[in-house]
Amino acid sequence: IRIARCFEATRQRCCRLEQDGRRVREQLARVEAERAALEVKLKHARNQVEVEMNKRHRVEAELEKQERRLQLVFETLMREPWGSREQCTVLSALAGRRFAASLAPGRRSSAVDESCQSLLSHSDISYDRTEDDVVRS
Repeated sequence: IRIARCFEATRQRCCRLEQDGRRVREQLARVEAERAALEVKLKHARNQVEVEMNKRHRVEAELEKQERRLQLVFETLMREPWGSREQCTVLSALAGRRFAASLAPGRRSSAVDESCQSLLSHSDISYDRTEDDVVRS
């Protein structure tokens, strides 16, 4: 009778362990699916950040190019011999009020929200792509 009771207790324990194992495997499958979904989201976010950084670099380069052109036009107009003194005065006033800030080298457009600069700056973003190439089994 004692041996039968021991066998029964062992059988019940095995059943509980089997149920716990199934429950843990199901939980593991859910967590792995969630991890895979988060990895996909991370990859998309990294790609989007890269696209936006490239767009910003192109726009900033175009802005600098246009600012250089504007500076050259302004300088040319200021040097024109046919320009009247009044024209020079008007151009100087415009340069002082409106164009001075935009003609300064290395300055950013006021249209860019500088409060987001750290979010968009490529130098502030660092992430490791080594996990992107790892094949998981």
